[in-house]
Amino acid sequence: MTAVTHIATLYRTRETLPLRTRVLFTFGAVAALHAAAVVLLLAGNAAPGGSQVLTWGLVAAAYLAGVKHSYDWDHLAAIDNSTRKFVAQRQDPVSVGFAFSLGHSSVVALAGVLVIAGAAVVGQFMQEGTTGNLALGLIGSGVSGLFLLAMGLFNGSAFARAARAYRRARAGAAVDPLDLEPRGLVARLLARPLSKVRRPRNIYVVGFLFGLGFDTATTIGLLMMTTAASLAGVPPFALLALPLAFAAAMTLCDSLNGMAMMRMYRSALDDPQRKLGFNALVTGISAVSALFISVITLGGFFNAAFALEDPVTLWLGSVDLGEAGLLLVALLLAVWAAGTVKGRAAARTHSQVRPRSGP
Repeated sequence: MTAVTHIATLYRTRETLPLRTRVLFTFGAVAALHAAAVVLLLAGNAAPGGSQVLTWGLVAAAYLAGVKHSYDWDHLAAIDNSTRKFVAQRQDPVSVGFAFSLGHSSVVALAGVLVIAGAAVVGQFMQEGTTGNLALGLIGSGVSGLFLLAMGLFNGSAFARAARAYRRARAGAAVDPLDLEPRGLVARLLARPLSKVRRPRNIYVVGFLFGLGFDTATTIGLLMMTTAASLAGVPPFALLALPLAFAAAMTLCDSLNGMAMMRMYRSALDDPQRKLGFNALVTGISAVSALFISVITLGGFFNAAFALEDPVTLWLGSVDLGEAGLLLVALLLAVWAAGTVKGRAAARTHSQVRPRSGP
């Protein structure tokens, strides 16, 4: 009983743990998912009648699908903008990417378990145009679109303040570090809708609702692959390794993405007077990406919900965000790298140009 009490106390006070400890816990959980997938895979291969080559190939394909899915632009925009919100509130959101990815992959894992169990109802979610697929697609796209719209407006407010502070700094005026935090009318309007998202763990629910869409090729492909493997006689334990491998890969990549975003924004807040321009640029990219994705997602939502035939919503509903995510990652990393190089060059110049102390 003492051990249970200790664990419960540790869970309640986890926000006060050192940053390194929370990082270790986060990636320890990611490692546990990988270990569980390997155990299930080995147990499935040990079962009589299983094809090891087929099983290993399917699990590898599921893992790569999880990696690819983690770089969809809407996922990156949600993790990036949520991280920016928490950093602006002086938190260290080490687990934003993990919580979002775990919520999203929970839907996929649950669907995979139902497929393995032979639940025929899952089949209608994979068939485009059916009632089940349309209903879940509307839930997923509606939630993701509104969430990204709110986060884009919230961070857009932060961008406006950071840009004004940067202009004042260039003019020689003093800069208040609070200028980097989103305030004003937009922040006040969004305070209530975003009030439930107070800690990185709250993003789990957002990720879960994102995953209800069943509208991405990666998710549908994984479930269809699980169905085909079940029909081919792959042992149940090995089948369970498929959605778990997908979840392990996605949580790993999303956790790394979230950590990179946190370091990027923390570096902008650590020395606001010198890095105002960098902060404004990165925040602007995050806000624009969230607003851009929200317009596409909500356009597709209205097109599907009201059976619209206009060319604008038809086009928005057909946009594939899977490949564009890599462009967003590359852009953010390039800005971060350029800001780091420029900052180090300025520091070297400052250290070399020193006044002489005497004749």
